[in-house]
Amino acid sequence: MVPFHSLDALVRARLRQWPQRPPGLSRGKGAYDGWLRGQPCETGGICQPFLKLPGSDRLRTLPDGLWLNFGGTVVEPFVDIFAVEACGSLSNLLDKRSRFAPSTQSLMAVCPIPWLLADITPTDATPRWRVTGVIAVAPTLQLILPVRDIRVLYALKPRHYAGFAENQIPHPHEYFAPMEAITAKDSHENPAMKALVSRASATANFMSTPPYAVA
Repeated sequence: MVPFHSLDALVRARLRQWPQRPPGLSRGKGAYDGWLRGQPCETGGICQPFLKLPGSDRLRTLPDGLWLNFGGTVVEPFVDIFAVEACGSLSNLLDKRSRFAPSTQSLMAVCPIPWLLADITPTDATPRWRVTGVIAVAPTLQLILPVRDIRVLYALKPRHYAGFAENQIPHPHEYFAPMEAITAKDSHENPAMKALVSRASATANFMSTPPYAVA
């Protein structure tokens, strides 16, 4: 068994096992299907996607797990995101929730060139930019896209999870799970985890799946 020196290292190791599409999210008819895992990468040597506010070149948000679903057109692209944040304390939870709080100001997703040009996985040599569907030729500049939809899964320690469930109401874009559900081996195969993530989609808000629904 490989030892992990911190909770963060264990969480990243488990999330690397998750597929390019968040587990449990199915593709709706006509839905955008440009999912790529941005955090954590297969290796740590490549610049990875991050989130920021428009006009900011310093303050960045790098979730423990970040999946991007590219959509729109080459002329007007956007991205929907699914993030995972492991919170070791209540203050950590409050800090991370504030970064994804509803706002009149859109987040921007920044995809560095090395990440876009790199292979999707060690076993799939397709460059990531080809999967996005919104880049016509190999990029020479980083891709900065407005974030259209945000869904965040927070992993909490057992007592924090129980306390939050008893006393708080999540925002519509927020989902919560016990920490051990994330750190467990093969967590992406857990039926309960898949069921939870399957609800982390705008299509869950419709009585029936629209013909051109978002994923």
